[in-house]
Amino acid sequence: MRGSLGKSQSRLRTMRRLLLAWYRSSARSLPWRKTRNPYRILISEVMLQQTQVNRVLIHYRAFLKRFPSLRSLSQANTASVLQAWRGLGYNNRAVRLRNLAHQVVENLDGALPRTAEALESLPGIGRYTANAIACFAHEQRVPVVDTNIHRVLSRLYPGTSGAPETWRLAEEILPGRNAYSWNQALMELGALVCTPTSPLCSRCPINSLCPSAFTVRSAARKLRYREPGYDGMPNRIYRGRIIETLRNLNGRHSISSEKLGKQIKKGFSSRDRTWLDGILSDLERDGLVRTRTRDGRRTVSFAE
Repeated sequence: MRGSLGKSQSRLRTMRRLLLAWYRSSARSLPWRKTRNPYRILISEVMLQQTQVNRVLIHYRAFLKRFPSLRSLSQANTASVLQAWRGLGYNNRAVRLRNLAHQVVENLDGALPRTAEALESLPGIGRYTANAIACFAHEQRVPVVDTNIHRVLSRLYPGTSGAPETWRLAEEILPGRNAYSWNQALMELGALVCTPTSPLCSRCPINSLCPSAFTVRSAARKLRYREPGYDGMPNRIYRGRIIETLRNLNGRHSISSEKLGKQIKKGFSSRDRTWLDGILSDLERDGLVRTRTRDGRRTVSFAE
């Protein structure tokens, strides 16, 4: 791969010029692109994991208004963080964010590290998020590879396979300056044009340089992963219902597991108790809820 890239520097220079020009004229106006605040970029990156941009746009500013800094987030309890996270799903992300904020405040005086290496050493931050913060907050020259960029690069450079190879390629073609716009442009192209199925090649600013242009019709159908579930419903749905029930307690702090079961599952009965106990144990292990048993009665509340 390196040899072939070395012979195609002219193609790469043209690709950069065309793609960056397209990004300047076509990029969406997103609030996290208008800031270099590391905390705000961290929040956006975590929110955008497995969540559509339109949904994040609804909640991003409200969450930051509620928790404007790492310090304010670190002081929040689980219930208030999960209330603010309402509508975004994957509630574990909110708890991990709060725990990360607490550690940064306790150990780093409330300031996120500047380098990707130091960021990646923090709990809950992987290579993508670390590099994204380093690049988008501090404009450091580091590659960023999310699912959109991986797809774009695999089509521009057929034969690229697997995350390690894609990261190496992304680093190799990174421009000497303006890595921020380059990474954002690749990401935007994957989100708006070079989509997983039926990409809009006729609208692509670099279609003349792409060997995959006009050849991708639809992605190969993947084998469906069978999610853990119960009575025909994925457990993640029940988990979400439990969190939503706790959000709606209207000032009460706990609910009996029996009553909770009846609220999240139609026809809940004694045969379902073992299953519900397993779900609650998982949520408790993830730091989302707390259960207490007294006189044989189990109650459920948000974790502290």
